[in-house]
Amino acid sequence: MEVVPAWAPAVGFTLLPHAGGFLGGKITKKEIPVWYKSLQKPSWCPPNWAFAPVWGTLYTSMGYGSYLVWKELGGFNEKSVVPLGLYAGQLALNWAWTPIFFGAHKVGWGLVTLLLTTGTATATTASWYNINKTAAYLMVPYLAWLTMASALNYRIWKDNRNKKQSE
Repeated sequence: MEVVPAWAPAVGFTLLPHAGGFLGGKITKKEIPVWYKSLQKPSWCPPNWAFAPVWGTLYTSMGYGSYLVWKELGGFNEKSVVPLGLYAGQLALNWAWTPIFFGAHKVGWGLVTLLLTTGTATATTASWYNINKTAAYLMVPYLAWLTMASALNYRIWKDNRNKKQSE
């Protein structure tokens, strides 16, 4: 008798990234109406309503990509340590950004976190490419969004760094 249904790992890996997004969303929702609204942002800043569906799509894509890598390598084993370890590292950095930027109002440290996330996500994608090309391609929209988010975080930091931060 099968203990875990065959579909369960695919669902679990796909949903895992959403856990941090859900928790981060609680912090973000509280800070948007006052603190985030008060910040000067560039004209190309996406509207607030766009962030949730974009992140939902990106989390689903990266989560499913991690499942493909896990499956291709035969689960958690010596071969999967680097590609899934890099993935876990970038995911932890991704989840850390919201409490740093929105929770602590540390815009500069948010930028540092985003740049580290982007580097680790790029390394993840490169490590996945020779294992499962589809998994690597599923990371490309995320890398593009991280690039835009880094530029946006930089502009918010640059344009608001002399403004007194409310804690």
